[in-house]
Amino acid sequence: MAAAAAALLLLLLAAAAGPGRVGAGRARRDALREELLLSPLPAGDVAATFQFRTRWDADLPRGAGLAVLLKAERLFHSSYHSQAVHIRPICRDASCLAVSWELRQTLTVVFDTFSSGQGKKDWSLFKMFSRTLTDACPLASQSKVYVDISPKNKEKELLEVTPAPASVYEAIVQGDKRTYAVYDLLSPSLFNTSRSLNVQLKWKRPQDTELPTPVLHAQRYVSGYGLQTGEISTLIYNTHPYRAFPVMLLETVPWYLRLYVHTLTIITKGKENKPSYIHYQPAQDRRRPHLLEMLIQLPANSVTKITIQFERALLKWTEYTPDPNHGFYVSSSVLSALVPSVIAMKDVDVEQSPLFTSLFPSSDGSSYFVRLYTEPLLVNLPTPDFSMPYNVICLTCTVVAVCYGSFYNLLTRTFHVEEPSRGGLAKRLANIIRKFRGVPPL
Repeated sequence: MAAAAAALLLLLLAAAAGPGRVGAGRARRDALREELLLSPLPAGDVAATFQFRTRWDADLPRGAGLAVLLKAERLFHSSYHSQAVHIRPICRDASCLAVSWELRQTLTVVFDTFSSGQGKKDWSLFKMFSRTLTDACPLASQSKVYVDISPKNKEKELLEVTPAPASVYEAIVQGDKRTYAVYDLLSPSLFNTSRSLNVQLKWKRPQDTELPTPVLHAQRYVSGYGLQTGEISTLIYNTHPYRAFPVMLLETVPWYLRLYVHTLTIITKGKENKPSYIHYQPAQDRRRPHLLEMLIQLPANSVTKITIQFERALLKWTEYTPDPNHGFYVSSSVLSALVPSVIAMKDVDVEQSPLFTSLFPSSDGSSYFVRLYTEPLLVNLPTPDFSMPYNVICLTCTVVAVCYGSFYNLLTRTFHVEEPSRGGLAKRLANIIRKFRGVPPL
């Protein structure tokens, strides 16, 4: 799979660069930047994001740098993983007379260290990847590991990172001030004390369950009773103390939930909230789902409730899943918004800042872009009794076996007439004895 992906990327680069361009130059020292971002999640999981950016079209050396941690056995046994490849042209100089092609590969993996660690949230590189870092990539101009050590509830003594980082990087990420421990693999002093780098994070005491509430978050659920009608409700929270902002809501509902668009209601602070823009594309049975897109203004410190009623459709018996009583999943709603930041953000240089800053884009110093996905819904549909076909098959087979067996037996059986024999001398003697005894003859 890796060889096929590499061949595909090489073909894309060849098509973009033109004939005779791929592999024509030598590798420069500033041709590659690699980065690993480790972020503990509230539920106890750990998110690891790898980023590799290169301006060189030839093959890069394997078995060195952060690529050592990319062990397929560990990556594909994680709770979640996502891969992305971005190719774009960039200028080599200010006049932009020469153009290079930038290739950026991103891999995000989420490890459930809480379950695998017997209820402990401590983690390390070796526990997650079964490997440690031994050296940097010889062609990399930047090879760093960032660990999110931002304090929870402003209590810095909760976290303990070993080995101690040589430097700390602070940034504003999605309106929140973050602190990262930085490990530079190109630094000669990093591997002086030990031959490998195994970053470990320990909690000094159990983490508090109360977490800071994000500015924008949402909930989604299904209400109603019975298997005929129901209602989908979406709650959107804006916890910003004094700023209102619009949010784009995208709903994709399967065709077997027939939406009643006239029942669509949007309530904010007890009043009707009319959307600035609305687009609805009705579904077609067994062809396409419902598509509902709305632009809604969220007032400051408010909760907006969006409800719409639906009716469950009847499916063909061949359209049910092997476990129909489990229910049918409805995809999540998508929320996109430019959220105002409580903390002022500064413009950063893309080339000088860490690579992970590209994962959190911001339009200006006062807002940042957020895309949220709500919970998927599990809806029960009218389900026939699938035991009835089994009963009908059994009854039919029994009736056919009895009727056909009896009829076939009558057609194929032969009858022979046997005359009763009078018996021999022994039978006569026995009847004489029975006659004297008063017993009926044989």
